Amino acid sequence: MKFQLMMGAFALPLGACAYQPTPLPDVTAQQAVVNLTVASPIPYQDPLAGYTYRGPTGPRDWREVNEEQTEGN
Repeated sequence: MKFQLMMGAFALPLGACAYQPTPLPDVTAQQAVVNLTVASPIPYQDPLAGYTYRGPTGPRDWREVNEEQTEGN
């Protein structure tokens, strides 16, 4: 256990001595201009519009319940 702790403590200063990575290029001039005045063409729609509550009505035969809730009925 002490050996693993000592090796972990040795790795920290060794990592600090690593070389400096090259800096990233300056891309601010290449970025597109963002137009903040553009509005969304899609109006807000309520996600719960058309929701109908289908609460439990009691223990019934599941085949009857499925037949009642099919799109053909």
